[in-house]
Amino acid sequence: MSPRSKDVSQSIIGSVTSSQPPQSYSSSSLAETYAPATQALHADRHLDITSDVAPPLHVSTNFRYASDPDALVPLAEFDPTTSAHVYSRVATPNSARLEAVLGSLLHAPCVTYSSGLSALHAFYAHLRPRRVAITAGYHGSHGVLALHARLRGGSLEILPLDCPASALGPGDVVHVETPRNPTGEVTDIAAMAHKAHGRGAWLLVDGTLAPPGLQDPFPLGADVVWHSGTKYLGGHGDLLCGVLASRRADWVAAWRMERIVLGSVMGSLESWLVVRSLRTLSLRVKQQSASAEKLVTWLDGVLNGGGSGNQEDQEEAKAIRGTISRVYHASLQFRDPQAPSSKTPPLWLQRQMPHGFSPLFSILMHSPTHARRLPSHLNLFRHATSLGGVESLIEWRAMSDEGANLGLLRVSVGLEDWTDLQKDLGRGLVSLCREGTGPVRTKGKGTMESKL
Repeated sequence: MSPRSKDVSQSIIGSVTSSQPPQSYSSSSLAETYAPATQALHADRHLDITSDVAPPLHVSTNFRYASDPDALVPLAEFDPTTSAHVYSRVATPNSARLEAVLGSLLHAPCVTYSSGLSALHAFYAHLRPRRVAITAGYHGSHGVLALHARLRGGSLEILPLDCPASALGPGDVVHVETPRNPTGEVTDIAAMAHKAHGRGAWLLVDGTLAPPGLQDPFPLGADVVWHSGTKYLGGHGDLLCGVLASRRADWVAAWRMERIVLGSVMGSLESWLVVRSLRTLSLRVKQQSASAEKLVTWLDGVLNGGGSGNQEDQEEAKAIRGTISRVYHASLQFRDPQAPSSKTPPLWLQRQMPHGFSPLFSILMHSPTHARRLPSHLNLFRHATSLGGVESLIEWRAMSDEGANLGLLRVSVGLEDWTDLQKDLGRGLVSLCREGTGPVRTKGKGTMESKL
C-alpha cells in the first residue's frame, strides 16, 4: 500500500471509529434554498463519513469511545445531540441520518421511534395533559389515550374535538388528525391552533395521511407534528417507524433522553430503509394523490348521474350505484349539495393543502355483505390493512377496527396507473353484482353513516 493510500485508509477509519454524533436540525441554507425533493436527497450530506454514494448500513450495537482521554465525555455531561455515538438505544449513525433528512422536510427538529404508536405514547408520557380534545379517527390513538388514562387512575379527561374552548386549560392537548383515518377528510389546523392557544393548550397534529409535500402544519400553528412513518414516509410496507417533530427545543431534548429509557428507538435497518424511501417521497406522494383524486371524481361522478355510454359503461354505472352509497375524501368534503359538480375547496383548505389531498379515501357500501366481498373481486387492489405503500390496498375496515362501520371500505392508492385501478374497481363491482349476494340498497336513509 502506498503512503498516500495508507493515509487515506487511516483517515477513513478514524472518521468511522469517531462515532460522529447526530446533528440537530437548523434552518440551514439547504432548507431555505432547495425544494423538498432536493432536500430529501441532500439534507444528510454533512453526515457522510465514507465515499459511498448510497448511505451505508451500520449494524453495531455499541461504539468505541474516543482514543483521546481528553475527548471522553462522562455520562453526567452526555448530550445525545452533540456527543459521539455510544449505544444504539441512544442513537445510531442510521437514525441520525434519518432525523437529519426528516428535520429538513418537516421544518423542525424531530425524534424517531420504533413505531407510530410508540411515538404518540412518548408524547403523552412527557406532556401528561389533564385533558385531550380529540375526534373519531385512527383507533390506535384512542388506544394510547385509554392506556394513559388507566396508568393515571382515570385522571385524564377525553373531550370531543368540537368541545367549547372554555373546556380547555393550560397544558391540555388538542389532538387533530388531518386528514382523518379512514375517510381522508380534513380539519382546519389554523382554527384548531387558535382554539388551543387561546386557552394555553397545545396543538398536536397527526399528519400521517398528508406527508411533507402535501401539508406543513407548523406555519398553521401546530406545536407538535406526529407521523406514523410506517405509512407514506416508509412507503413500501416493509418497516415500522414513528416521528415526533417540534420547534420546542426543550421538548425535543427531553424526548431524546426519555427515549433511552422507553427503549423505543428505531433499528438501524429500519432507519436505513426510511432514508431510502424519503429519496422518492415527493414523486410517490404526488402521483398517489393525483390518482386518488381521479378515482374519487370518477366514482362520485357516476353516483351523481354520470357514466352514460355504451352497454359496458352502463352496466358499470349501474353496479356502482347499486352497491356504493357514498365516497369520502377531502376533495368532496365541502362540496355544495346543490351543485355536486362544484368541488372548489374553502380558502383555508387551499392554504393548508395547496398541492393535493391525501391518497386515501373510503367507500361506504349499501350492504355490509358487499363491503365484505368486494375485495375478493379485485385483482390490483390487495386486501390488507395499513396504507401509504406503493401497492394499492383496499380493506374491509371491520377487519382491523372493531368500531368501524360494517359497510366501510378504506382505499389506499398506490403507484399503479390510475386507469388500471379504475378498470379494476369497475370490473370488480360488476362482478360483485353478477354474483348476486347480499341486498342491493338504493340511495337514501339507513346508509349506516353514523358510525364513521
